Amino acid sequence: MSNSYKYLDPDYTYTDPKTGILRNLQDITESDVLLFVESGAVTKRLQQIYENPIKIKTIESLFEIHKHLFQDIYDWAGKKGLLR
Repeated sequence: MSNSYKYLDPDYTYTDPKTGILRNLQDITESDVLLFVESGAVTKRLQQIYENPIKIKTIESLFEIHKHLFQDIYDWAGKKGLLR
C-alpha cells in the first residue's frame, strides 16, 4: 500500500528513525503490515464500543476512547502527554 502516513516527530518520540513509522507494541517496522494489524485491532475494539458505548462528557472521554481503540497497538494510546 502506498497510502502511508508521514509524521512530524523531530525527536523520534513516537516514530522509528529508520522507518518513519509509529513505534508499536509488536515492533512492526513495515508500514503496510502495521496498517493491516492496526486496522484489525481497531475494528475489534470498535465493535466493543458499539456494544458498550463510552459517553463523551469531557476531553477525558476522548482519551478513554483513543486508549480503548489503540491499546493493542501503541503503549501511548490515550495518554495526555501527546498534546504539545
